[in-house]
Amino acid sequence: MIFTAFYRTIIVVMMWKQTLKISLCSLAVLLLMPAAVYAVQSSSTNYQVNEVFFGSGGELNACSGNYCSKQSAGELVTGRTSSNGYQAQGGFNTNREPYLEFIVSNNVQNVGEIEPNQTKTANANFSVKTYLASGYVVTTESDPPTNGSHALSSPSIPTSSNVGTEQFAMNLVANTFPASYGANPVQVPNNSYSFGQVSNDYNIPNQYKYTKGDTIAFSNSSSSTTNYTISYIFNVSNVSPGGTYTMNHVLVATSTF
Repeated sequence: MIFTAFYRTIIVVMMWKQTLKISLCSLAVLLLMPAAVYAVQSSSTNYQVNEVFFGSGGELNACSGNYCSKQSAGELVTGRTSSNGYQAQGGFNTNREPYLEFIVSNNVQNVGEIEPNQTKTANANFSVKTYLASGYVVTTESDPPTNGSHALSSPSIPTSSNVGTEQFAMNLVANTFPASYGANPVQVPNNSYSFGQVSNDYNIPNQYKYTKGDTIAFSNSSSSTTNYTISYIFNVSNVSPGGTYTMNHVLVATSTF
């Protein structure tokens, strides 16, 4: 079973006399959900045990004539436990439906103009959360910004920003060069519940790369929310062809099982 989400961003680069105007804007977020698959429950031909709890205060539906509530009083164990052969989520009111959550924010940017003697930067943000899964991966699935048959050059290994050298690249960490921008992943609520990581090539401050098809972020287990920040760099040279460059940036988040 695979859950997949798509995040698409357009990057438009307009160049005239070696001056580029770059804008960054979001197109859409598309979430594809297959048929629901439920975690195994204890059952036979005569009974089913669903959302088991021991003691008082763990009822799924504690109701009166005027209201209903889910109880969690007296909960002793919460969170995830696992081994090589299984995993479980502790808590009276844990959900038994696996899911993938993929959210994009702060994804509209106006980068402005760029010349060969300067570097432009931009940020975009996304968050990923997956439940009752073995983890997730986020891949980048787009070509660099293109103008006709010409695409902006992208380093295939982590590389410093070089003014005057044509570059389109990114990372997912906090940087101090060519500017103080970006951010390291943030685990929500904390790293006891969230386990998202940045892939090695995109996890080096002040070093940038871009390769279509790369995995840029991942988790090796079910994870609460991890917030990621993409840091882009744009450099042009004196011989970069004039015209309009566009990029439809597609990120694909996939839960693994």
